[in-house]
Amino acid sequence: MAKPLPPALPLEETPTQQVMASFADTYRAWMESFLARPDAMVEQQRRFYEAQVQAWQHAFTEPPKEGEAPADKRFAAPEWNQHPLFRYYRDAYLAASTAMMQSVEAATLDEPTRERMRFVMRQYLDATSPSNFLATNPEALKEAAESGGDTLVKGYANLVADLGKGHVSMTDESAFEVGRNVGTTKGSVVFENGLIQVIQYAPQTARVHETPIVLVPPCINKFYIMDLQPDNSLVGFLLAQGHTVFMVSWRNVKEDQGSLTWDDYIAEGVIAGLEVARKIAKTRKVNALGFCVGGTLLATAVAVLEAQGRKIVESLTLLTTLLDFRDVGEIKVFIDKAFVDKREQQLCGGGIVPGRELASSFSFLRANDLVWAYVVNNYLRGKSPPAFDLLYWNSDSTNLPGPMYAYYIRHTYLENNLAKPDALAVCGVPVDLKRITMPAFVFSAREDHIVPWHGGYASARCLGGPVTFTLGASGHIAGTINPPAKGKRSFWSNAKRVADPRKWLEQAEETPGSWWPTWSKWLKPHGGKLVAARKVLGDARHKPIEPAPGRYVKERAE
Repeated sequence: MAKPLPPALPLEETPTQQVMASFADTYRAWMESFLARPDAMVEQQRRFYEAQVQAWQHAFTEPPKEGEAPADKRFAAPEWNQHPLFRYYRDAYLAASTAMMQSVEAATLDEPTRERMRFVMRQYLDATSPSNFLATNPEALKEAAESGGDTLVKGYANLVADLGKGHVSMTDESAFEVGRNVGTTKGSVVFENGLIQVIQYAPQTARVHETPIVLVPPCINKFYIMDLQPDNSLVGFLLAQGHTVFMVSWRNVKEDQGSLTWDDYIAEGVIAGLEVARKIAKTRKVNALGFCVGGTLLATAVAVLEAQGRKIVESLTLLTTLLDFRDVGEIKVFIDKAFVDKREQQLCGGGIVPGRELASSFSFLRANDLVWAYVVNNYLRGKSPPAFDLLYWNSDSTNLPGPMYAYYIRHTYLENNLAKPDALAVCGVPVDLKRITMPAFVFSAREDHIVPWHGGYASARCLGGPVTFTLGASGHIAGTINPPAKGKRSFWSNAKRVADPRKWLEQAEETPGSWWPTWSKWLKPHGGKLVAARKVLGDARHKPIEPAPGRYVKERAE
């Protein structure tokens, strides 16, 4: 009999308050470490004041030198160098930042506390940069003066508009509409239940590979990251290679679906999508691709199917996916036992985790790029952010049901149970990733701040079959959505599966351009023989419901 769940706690303390309370404890531990060592505190203070005096003297007694501006792009404008006062603001801030980060390293802390304190300190320093304030930003002041205050009026209007939206605008959201200029590849919704729609895309070649491929996107975002616009659509690329493509489109769950569980996402989401594609294509197996947490869900589902003796997956592709959660990067500063315990108690009886909560956490992992740069641009300088499809998608987040979310963060980020053989029972069967023995292609991105590539590499080693691991340049999204026609970036390959990812990279071969053609070559033999493309989508039991992209993807998180 299942262990009874504890009674749900009232939502008296928000997740943000829980995290801030934890950060306060971290700050207290940092201060106490210095109070216990007054000599170290005095030495840190001496270095700090010495750096401040040097910054003052340099700014007001020495003329600016050509090319002396720091590499920090927040201070790239020439105005920061042209006036001594602003040179001092800049240099004093940079010196203080160095001193404060050194003080974190000098403190006597255990490593988890030190990592959290590094994050806390960096958030404080990023927020207090002189570039973020009108009075200390010479570029914004100059533009305000030259425009007769017009930039300030526009900036205030931008601020009011964003307050209404509840988030800082990163792109011109009015420039895009799902189904009009993003997510436009032709197809039909051929299946739906309360959690997903399944889209079958119209073939673009006369002959297609017999075995279809099913794409499983992250459930915390919309699927159209893989179908943005024609020139950067992964869906379009696969269709052009002669594949029959199916897409799982997750529903933006509402309050009445707040009791859905991890098992529901596996059974009614991933496995349902795989089975629909297999039945419509009339094949024994399908190829399957999972992106980010979609890959985590997909690998779990495949392990469930293997435990059930249902071998319906021919090949597995995982893009920027974690299965082994030992190395998750800085996101772990948000997740500790106390946080998870409280969230479980709050959500065990049901409820919704707003997509905005998750999106905000990821943004603050790169606060200068994804928060403060837009604060300066939109509010201080009165500029409208440009139209950018990737950032439009990034702001289109998805709600999650509370029990599913609580299960996920406990058994992956906190306890890493997915990577432990038979530590979890999902859909009534024990899960062991080593039972996944079909060929797998695993891709990670070198500058990924959400799925660090070392963690992606360790995750590839969790699988039990032959694995091809590829490392791409750039970050979580830009590294993955890298179409060949643009000729951007590069990727690294190495057939040896050494234990140390650093040694793997040292021995890897770098190839300019997109990794997509290499993956396409790997996928081709798993597609089976070529057959005539179907002229009608769906089948007698799965008739088209509505045109792609479907209505589920158009539902916005409230």
